[in-house]
Amino acid sequence: MKAWREVAIPHEDVMKGNFQEAEFAADITRVYEETASPEYGDPELFFQRTFITEGMRLLIDSVLRRISGKGGEPVIQLQTAFGGGKTHTMLAVFHLVSGKTAAKKLAGIPPILDAAGITEMPKARIVVLDGVNLSPDTPRKRGAITVRTLWGELAWQLGREAGYELVAQADASGVSPGKEILTRLISNHAPCVILVDELAAYVRQFPDSKELSGGTFDSNLSFIQALTEALKAVPTAVLLAALPESWQAGGPHGVAALDALKGYFGRVNAIWKPVAAEESFEIVRRRLFSNIKDQKAIEQTCRAFVKQYAEHEESFPRETLEGRYYDRMVRSYPIHPEVFDRLYEDWTTLDNFQRTRGVLRLMAKAIYRLWKDGNTEALIMPGNIPLYDTSYRNEAIYYLNPGWDAVIEKEIDGERSEPMEIETQDPRFGAPQACRKVARTIFLGSAPASPQAAIRGIDLKHILAGCVQPGQQEGVFVDALHRLSDRLHYLNSADNRYWFDTRPNLRREMEERKLRFKKPETFLAEVKTLLTSMIGHGSFRVVHVFVPHADVPDTADLRLVVLPPGSAYSRSTKKVVEDMASEYVRWRGDQPRTRQNRLIFLAADVESLEGLSDKVASKLSWQSILEDGREAKITLDFGMAKTVEAELQKVKDSLARAARDTYRWLVVPGQAAAAAGEVVWEYYATNPGAPSFGQEIAKVLREVDAVVEEWSPIHLSNLLKTWFWEKDAHVVLARDIWQKMCSLLYMERLKDEDVFKRCLTTGSDSRDYFALADGREGEEYQGFSFGKRKQAFLDDRFVIIDPVTATAYEQKSNAAKKEAQAGHAEEVKPEVAGAGDLPPKPIAPPQATSRRYFGSKTLDNLKAQSDFATLMEEVVLHFTSKGHDVVIKIDIEARALKGFDESTVRTVKTNGDALKFDSNEFFKE
Repeated sequence: MKAWREVAIPHEDVMKGNFQEAEFAADITRVYEETASPEYGDPELFFQRTFITEGMRLLIDSVLRRISGKGGEPVIQLQTAFGGGKTHTMLAVFHLVSGKTAAKKLAGIPPILDAAGITEMPKARIVVLDGVNLSPDTPRKRGAITVRTLWGELAWQLGREAGYELVAQADASGVSPGKEILTRLISNHAPCVILVDELAAYVRQFPDSKELSGGTFDSNLSFIQALTEALKAVPTAVLLAALPESWQAGGPHGVAALDALKGYFGRVNAIWKPVAAEESFEIVRRRLFSNIKDQKAIEQTCRAFVKQYAEHEESFPRETLEGRYYDRMVRSYPIHPEVFDRLYEDWTTLDNFQRTRGVLRLMAKAIYRLWKDGNTEALIMPGNIPLYDTSYRNEAIYYLNPGWDAVIEKEIDGERSEPMEIETQDPRFGAPQACRKVARTIFLGSAPASPQAAIRGIDLKHILAGCVQPGQQEGVFVDALHRLSDRLHYLNSADNRYWFDTRPNLRREMEERKLRFKKPETFLAEVKTLLTSMIGHGSFRVVHVFVPHADVPDTADLRLVVLPPGSAYSRSTKKVVEDMASEYVRWRGDQPRTRQNRLIFLAADVESLEGLSDKVASKLSWQSILEDGREAKITLDFGMAKTVEAELQKVKDSLARAARDTYRWLVVPGQAAAAAGEVVWEYYATNPGAPSFGQEIAKVLREVDAVVEEWSPIHLSNLLKTWFWEKDAHVVLARDIWQKMCSLLYMERLKDEDVFKRCLTTGSDSRDYFALADGREGEEYQGFSFGKRKQAFLDDRFVIIDPVTATAYEQKSNAAKKEAQAGHAEEVKPEVAGAGDLPPKPIAPPQATSRRYFGSKTLDNLKAQSDFATLMEEVVLHFTSKGHDVVIKIDIEARALKGFDESTVRTVKTNGDALKFDSNEFFKE
């Protein structure tokens, strides 16, 4: 393949970069006044650089037939959407009918004449009414005559003084001449062609209630109406009028003017077809390049591309496999069709991007810079557009919203851009400029898109079509795309589509923010809150997360201590975990810990810790982005805000699982009885998939007997036999046993004292384990119970008695009772009453004990909760523990000097009814 620069030579002004940007905007007045540049003013050169589209051919045919008297439309409306350039089309008509150059020298014209049956090119008078050049309040001197209005200008250009004489009075008064006068004027100077450009821009300048030298708004509309009617009456006269799209009309007044003008011109059917894509290719190519004669080189290059597309069909868009794609490549050479597709399909959707002129300006600057840089690639592709060139970049971003300059310089193209840095570091990308080409292609295909578009970006296959040339491996460009996706802030992707935006890539922004949230103190605070809510209490009265041992009270409550991340568990870090846990077991601050058997530890898994840290940082990052968006610190549209919310919820959902995955090691201290001084550590793993973390911890501890929730009396009996009922010690305080079990690591670890008390109560049913008593006075046991259920207490008198001692005591007590009963019977044995004896005096029954209790106490409303708990423990519990019936009633009396507000009344009434209060009323007194 030959390089494009060897086959297609740019026009001199393009190649040297000395073209005037304004020259792409054809000015019909300058051509009329013979002050335009040669490419517009010279008819022969103009047609050499002009591709006659199908629409333009039909228009020229109609004009020629009309001025030859062979039919044709009298009034032709050109719409901006025509796309071939409305002013450019008028210039073609101007040069054709001016007669300055023979028709046979005008490229593309002889076949049109032949098709119209015209052997000799007719010459016509030409009138140019340029709405931008004319002013409605500035009269123009034409020799000795002062022209004020459009009709005055029309008459002067058609017939000079004689022509002007017909409308002189109407010109002076600002009132439109009638149809009859205009018909006579046009007939006197036919054949003629009237070219009206930017008419709406002229008419919209007339205020509603003020008359200018050019007439009024209504008089100018009346003139247009009369002119169109007059042209119908003159068979060799034709009017071409260019009207813009509504958005170009300029304000409410301009829209009103445009709507009125369209009403008059709209009666004539447009004859245009939209410019086809291939016609657009040719228009641009003719204007930018000299004649391209090496057809063989063109075909070789295009076949090489098409062959590559066919051999790697899975990598390129479907249209590249169609047979007509080869023809498209030939017609657009040396520019790849993908460039035209992006410009004509994407960039022309921008309000201020003119279909042909905008493409010409962008491509002229691109070709100039590529020619200057000695670009030797086979075609000019999207990946070649020189965004590194300041002039080209300024031209491109002129049509876009603000903010693109920094994005291009940092992330797309230029010496300091990220793609250039990647290519410098990796020769695999550097040789084909893979990163820059991918970034340029994505920019060209995505920059004009609206942020609110339902589908954004360019897919991978079109990215490859914009970058890869025959002989290059598409895999290199795919890898380059992935590398850019990982590193660029403003490159977004979704559903295999990629696009640049002036707002940062949300995921990339999140990744950047994660750095500031990956601090130990941030992690500790977030995970502490998370674990506290996840674990709850479960088997534990209290859970301590990441607190020093000085803050863990030394009480009989069972406590779970979550060790800090620095004490994470693995086989190699066991000693670190055990040393840290030992500190808690041995000490509370600077005081020795006595209740060592009330602590269990939860440790993180070393391998999972980093993952949890990453998710915590991700959650905080998404949260900060959402908050900054709400506070307008960054710009988030509705779709972006929804994306952030969805990502935040997703990471929150995964965070709980990550926390369970990480904090899954239960570390339980214990001791072997034979080595009471040495702590033995056991490790138990929880199931991260369990629905409740707190319940799973309780379940594991229960299954391995690390925490006992229900204790059999036989185990207590064995404990007592082993450690307490030695030698003469056959009676122990129940509270002392509980305290020892809280302190000694080789004893069972009960969930709480209620488990111990239930065991005592249950065991009291049997004579196999122990006896219970409320207290001991000398050799006597108050409330002695052996083999009968007795409610257990842990006060300073309640005792446990071993069965042997209890049996002996019971026998001794029974014998004493029998002896006492026998002695009593001896004392009260009645004698046989004689006839005169009185009956024996009845024995008074024993005095009845108290059977009912009532107590009343006023609680401090600030401490009511704690006071009530104390009341339950110190008073009510003594009744309920012995099975007595207790009724607790609460009286609540509240007063407000100014009365309760409606909200308070409503809330309290609702809650009181829900709690089924016996009385729930408000009173006015």
